[in-house]
Amino acid sequence: MELLSCTVLLALGCAALGWALRRGRGRGPPCVRGWLPWVGAGTQLGRAPLDFIQRARAQCGPVFTVFAMGTRMTFVTEEEGINVFLNSKHVNFELAVQKPVYRTASVPKNIFFTLHEKLYIVMKGKLGTFNIHQFTGKLMQELHEQLEKLGSRGTMDLNNLVRDLLYPATVNILFDKGLIPTNKGELQQFYRHFETYDEGFEYGSQLPEWLLRNWSKSKKWLLATIEKNITHMKACKSAKDNSMTVMQAILDVVEMETREQSPNYGLLMLWASLSNAVTTAFWTLAFVLSHPDVHRALREDIASVFGSAGKDKMKVTEDELKKLPLIKWCVLEAIRLRAPGVIARKVVKPVKIMNFTIPAGDLLVVSPFWLHRNPKHFPEPELFKPERWKMANLEKHAFLDGFIAFGGGKFQCPGRWFALLQIEICIILMLYKYDCCLLDPLPKQSDLHLVGVPKPEGQCRIEYKERA
Repeated sequence: MELLSCTVLLALGCAALGWALRRGRGRGPPCVRGWLPWVGAGTQLGRAPLDFIQRARAQCGPVFTVFAMGTRMTFVTEEEGINVFLNSKHVNFELAVQKPVYRTASVPKNIFFTLHEKLYIVMKGKLGTFNIHQFTGKLMQELHEQLEKLGSRGTMDLNNLVRDLLYPATVNILFDKGLIPTNKGELQQFYRHFETYDEGFEYGSQLPEWLLRNWSKSKKWLLATIEKNITHMKACKSAKDNSMTVMQAILDVVEMETREQSPNYGLLMLWASLSNAVTTAFWTLAFVLSHPDVHRALREDIASVFGSAGKDKMKVTEDELKKLPLIKWCVLEAIRLRAPGVIARKVVKPVKIMNFTIPAGDLLVVSPFWLHRNPKHFPEPELFKPERWKMANLEKHAFLDGFIAFGGGKFQCPGRWFALLQIEICIILMLYKYDCCLLDPLPKQSDLHLVGVPKPEGQCRIEYKERA
């Protein structure tokens, strides 16, 4: 009996000590842990990540922590937490992405921290609003070349069609014309390896490479292809103005520190320039073609600026794009509806949100996908309503409140203006040249990934016919 009493007292003492320690450092938010050590809630999260986040919010409230795969992720879903995420000096973007960058592109920690901000400044300058107009003519030329390969009519999967247009055009502009093969067999091999790498990117950012055999094989193939072309990429100059490509500017910065990492940063640039932009172009076209009133209005706008179809290789200028606000609204509305599942920052010093204390070491996480479905910011949030963007001051490059698809704070996506431009031009040319219709219903999005723009689930065929 005496031994039992001592045991009970010891247990109570430990509980009191634990409570005092927790009270001293502040009360943490509700935590979804799962029951397996280290794995935690990883199994539930992996099955349907977006649904899991929404269920956890309904169960735990607007601030909650998920323990999965050895990592604590604290989700914030309302303004107070989002303001901390975007503006606090105690949360850090670079610390959140360093390990994923190492796993997906094999960039060592010391190299990443040395180069990240320098490279961001270079890309922001090359792809920012002051320089973006320089790409309009190049995009026109490249997309016209790819459109000619479609022929006068055809039927194909919309995702493949957009890929065939934007992969070569984007790479030829940002890298050089030698990286994308022209031989059909080699081109399909490039597509296959990139799509394997892209599809497994999220898993590759979290898991050891030896667990992902096919993904690892494609990663190594892409690295070898880029390495083989590095010399040519560095030597390639614009015939018009002898200007540097974006990749050349990146290589100049990287090689001041190390030449060994040039292919690795090339791989990161390749993924960043192709993955989300191509999928966004798919969703924009799919939404437009599945909403006849929007499709009709967009075609009428294009005709009012460029005349009736039939002109050979019509040109789009910066001034003409300003006369077509609807196309930008459509792209931004597609991005709103198909935004990334999560973006993250690393907590470096404890932060307080809604009476909770988030400890250092947690990943502070926001879900653009769910934030964009908040009716406070976006009435009728599930509907595709491009006209809602009429309220945004896009001439001053300001988005609607609550829209964070491109991140926020110091390190917003530096390529966002280039991505918007290439998607707009691609869709303008496609709708000007062809009569298009979808042969399948608008597909659902895949719920298997949280990183990047969600891919379509299943087939979505398009029929196109050259307009007279």
